[in-house]
Amino acid sequence: MGTLDIKNFPAHGVSDEDVIVRRGRVQNARQRKTRSNAFIRKGESGMIYIIEDDENIRNLVQVALNGSGYETAAFETAEEALGAFKVKAPQLAIFDLMLPGMDGLEAIRKIRANDAWKKLPVLVLTAKDKEYDKVAGLDGGADDYMTNPFSVLELLARVRSLLRRTKEEEPEQPKLFDCGALHLDLETREVKVNGSEVLLTYKEYELLVYLAENQNRVVSRDELLDKLWDWRADVETRTLDIHIKTLRQKLGEEAGHYIKTVRSVGYRFMKPQE
Repeated sequence: MGTLDIKNFPAHGVSDEDVIVRRGRVQNARQRKTRSNAFIRKGESGMIYIIEDDENIRNLVQVALNGSGYETAAFETAEEALGAFKVKAPQLAIFDLMLPGMDGLEAIRKIRANDAWKKLPVLVLTAKDKEYDKVAGLDGGADDYMTNPFSVLELLARVRSLLRRTKEEEPEQPKLFDCGALHLDLETREVKVNGSEVLLTYKEYELLVYLAENQNRVVSRDELLDKLWDWRADVETRTLDIHIKTLRQKLGEEAGHYIKTVRSVGYRFMKPQE
């Protein structure tokens, strides 16, 4: 591919210019008025994985998504991406089809064959523009299909559409959480241990709920700091340790032991043995 020219590509979100990628080069289309959602808080829109072996395209897509408020992780191969899926699945994946090693279509089939990932929205972004390629991609499990050249504004619109559609299909989250001696009412923010109310601060409650919702999974310190403190410069990692210690003390000996320390990594909320 040619050299990627991003001098006219906005650094923070998409501005008033529609940007089109043609064979690795960014060109400006006709100007049009558009509103950017660049003020979305980091992580609020969920994690998006970009799987693309062309560095220019990969970087462009990542810049566009980051500028519009999405967290992203980029991978050169499908094998790397599927390995990351096992650690933390994204809310959406953007796949090229022509990848070194395992191709994108095979990777999408593996995603659809996994019960934990089969409903994950997948967008194909590729240079393969023949009709039979599009049919094969959609029949192979992709939810949407875009080809080069592509408009960045259209890409962002399709991403929003897929995420919105997925959100609409999500079942209503339970408002109650019971685990052994611990009872959480997610609607009233009430916490009880063996029937007795436990008073938590706002951040202690958020920390407990996040760990409980991810029970049996090791949640890294970095993830907790990112999700609950947004990695503010004034927040030290020691802050997390202090909150965990206080939370355990307030929950008491029985429920406090549900929160396990995974040395050098983070914490895990373990359901008690029945």
